[in-house]
Amino acid sequence: MSPTAPVPATYRVTFDDWLRYPDDGKIYEVIEGELFVSPPPAIRHQRIARNLLRHIDPFLQTRSTGEVLFAPVGVRFSEDNVLEPDLVVILGPRLARGEESALDGAPDLVVEILSPGTAGRDLGAKRAVYERFGVPEYWIVDPIAATIQVLALTDGAYREAALYRREQTLLSPLLAGLEIPLAKVF
Repeated sequence: MSPTAPVPATYRVTFDDWLRYPDDGKIYEVIEGELFVSPPPAIRHQRIARNLLRHIDPFLQTRSTGEVLFAPVGVRFSEDNVLEPDLVVILGPRLARGEESALDGAPDLVVEILSPGTAGRDLGAKRAVYERFGVPEYWIVDPIAATIQVLALTDGAYREAALYRREQTLLSPLLAGLEIPLAKVF
């Protein structure tokens, strides 16, 4: 099916269906009722996620303002939109919205690390879900170009806040005071 063709109701996948998929290392995501399955991330991908986590987690811990979770963690935006971002940051009042199986509703920050099998979805369908459901900040990490694009939600649409390269230090509009030297990420 093309990304724009709606899935017939008979074949739509929901959050309840997502809950029944096995814990087999694959990433299961539901976008507009359609199931997408991806293989586990590559080592380079995992190292970048770990390096970002090493900067974000202590920042949040020292301020007691939130938490960062890493894949696989499900985020239920609606019954037919369940995604598994690489990293999610939840702040303040949103902390209480998690349940045992998935976060319920939009986190404050989502990080996706592009890979050959998922880049199209990360830049297209998933970005649209994050935007529509109000994720305030979205980082798109490109391991090949060694860049991180920071998108900020403004008037219901993402606008590029900055594009950071390997030799630069990332500053988050949402997490004031967070500084991540990208040379330590890539």
